[in-house]
Amino acid sequence: MMGNEQEYIELFGQNREIIDSACAALLNSKRQDAFERFKATGFPTRKDEAWRNTPIAKQFGIDYGMNLKRAEADVNAATIFHCDVPNLKSHRVYIVNDSYSQAEGYSRELPQGVILGSLNAIAASHPTLLEKYYNRLAANGDSIAQFNTMFAQDGVVLYVPRNTVVEETIQIVSLIQANVEMLLNRRILVILEENSKANILLCDHSSQEKQSLSTLVTEVFVGTGASLNIYDIEETANSNTRVATMLVDQAADSHFNHCCVTLTNGFTRNSISVALNGRGADTSINGLAIGDKTQHIDNHTLVDHNVADCTSSELYKYILDESSTGVFAGKMHIHPGAQRTVSQQTNRNLCLTTCAHMYAQPQLEIYADDVKCSHGSTVGQLDESALFYMQQRGIPADEARHLLMYAFAGEVIENIDIVPLKERLHILIEKRFRGELGKCKGCNLCK
Repeated sequence: MMGNEQEYIELFGQNREIIDSACAALLNSKRQDAFERFKATGFPTRKDEAWRNTPIAKQFGIDYGMNLKRAEADVNAATIFHCDVPNLKSHRVYIVNDSYSQAEGYSRELPQGVILGSLNAIAASHPTLLEKYYNRLAANGDSIAQFNTMFAQDGVVLYVPRNTVVEETIQIVSLIQANVEMLLNRRILVILEENSKANILLCDHSSQEKQSLSTLVTEVFVGTGASLNIYDIEETANSNTRVATMLVDQAADSHFNHCCVTLTNGFTRNSISVALNGRGADTSINGLAIGDKTQHIDNHTLVDHNVADCTSSELYKYILDESSTGVFAGKMHIHPGAQRTVSQQTNRNLCLTTCAHMYAQPQLEIYADDVKCSHGSTVGQLDESALFYMQQRGIPADEARHLLMYAFAGEVIENIDIVPLKERLHILIEKRFRGELGKCKGCNLCK
């Protein structure tokens, strides 16, 4: 494999005018610094501790196409993908490949002052507002975040002004629909001002058999007293590589809850970094990964307790079958002065075969003396005595395995506050364990 970095460096240099011509000045203003940072470091390698078990560089070695000229996809997203969660009312928008698309029939009225739409369009119409936030967190991110900033041309913005509650869920559906190998770069920016509240559902899907790679950078700002729930569901294909980075800034007395569920995938790396920057901030991050075949699922987390009197909790679970691989590296960092921190991290993993591999690295770094912190990780198999007990009472072996796996996964799903989504995920997880296609009602992609 030749130097992939150089290929992309040359691609960026040769097409800079084309990239800029389709984008707002704000997006373009961040590209050069990102380019210099990426050029200096290149893609992560196994020598980088955070990427030791996830060889990402080779994933960029395929001869992908990139839609730099912003050709519109010949597809009606609302027609091919419905993603109905029974009884869930939502404001729905799409990212088709890497361009924003409004969902027909889902243009519900938003509360006054709320902005939801294309990142590129809103960066052009509201540059002063977005200038304070866009790339503020990602500027110091890893080289994949810099790569995304170099090439990203669109995505979604959600802005909720102070003292505003968005009752209905904001649903952002990302679709990959192309007949060639594609490399896609998407961006999401979420801004909640003081005492605002919102729920976001991210749905990531792929319909193509060709190889695809998507980078996604999500920057989240949760203002003083604000509350935000983000649920991230991946149902892609074996041919898809997903590299997702979420960066979160929390102010005083804010609440942030994140749950990432990987139901089907190919090669996935999810990174989430949360900075608790105001007293009384509370965060909860959770994840469930289900793997089989040769799927690879990597979740990296970092929670920075930068000030006193904050709380955090973390729960990640993996269920790995056949020759799948799981990686979990979670770090709780208690900085000097972050007294009276309460933090708990838990990682539990099931390997159903001797060919499945799990790499777990829980970390706790404390530089304050008045704290209550704990962390732990386990890797094991299904309880043979429980399986035997259930079979003795007439439950077939396969059914007993499914019941134990379902119960193991349920603890994560119960942390979801949106009841219709929680109920739908319970059904999809059960179907996943039974080898059925976990398609949403009315979704043509999964047929």
